[in-house]
Amino acid sequence: MLKLGHLILINSSHKYRFVCSYFLSRANMAKLVLVYVLLFLGLLAQTYAATTYTVGDNSGWDISTNLDSWTQDKKFVVGDLLLFQYTSSESVNEVTKESYDNCSTTAVINSYTNGNTTVTLSRPGAWYFISGNKLYCLGGMKLAVNVEGNQAADQAPAGAPQAAEPGATLPRPSSKNNNPVLTSAAFLSTGREMDSLIKTILGLVTVILWWLG
Repeated sequence: MLKLGHLILINSSHKYRFVCSYFLSRANMAKLVLVYVLLFLGLLAQTYAATTYTVGDNSGWDISTNLDSWTQDKKFVVGDLLLFQYTSSESVNEVTKESYDNCSTTAVINSYTNGNTTVTLSRPGAWYFISGNKLYCLGGMKLAVNVEGNQAADQAPAGAPQAAEPGATLPRPSSKNNNPVLTSAAFLSTGREMDSLIKTILGLVTVILWWLG
């Protein structure tokens, strides 16, 4: 009977160790998943930290706006957006440096006329915009911005505009606007991606709760 009791105790001890090891393994796995979720959320926050700038602020895209002065206190990075607001008689043209210097609209990269245009700065380097009215362009209605790289937005969206001419650079602005304007256009441009990512996060949380349950 003593030997049988010892065998029962030994067998029970092995089972207890196995059960403890099993639950500890599950707990460690859950912790590992939590770490990955936190890292993912950190990257997500950086990716969607884009700023929307209303060109010319309250004056908008207009011949009366001092666009050279408007860019001085701003730092543009990949992923930021430019919001052009203008009248129905106006337009915005993305052009090369040569066309920018000559106020030429004969060969534009992109042309916009809807009065409320959002342009995603999808690549680093110089970007050039001019009015469709050459006289207005010659009068100063043109915009040149230098975009710095952003590691969280290395991949440009499909159909992004072609790069400006090689070697075209602009002086680096001093700092970013302290009061950037966040508009509905910025949220609409990333809404679908955010919805998909949120669903992924909820799925991961569900798996973690199941492991811990």
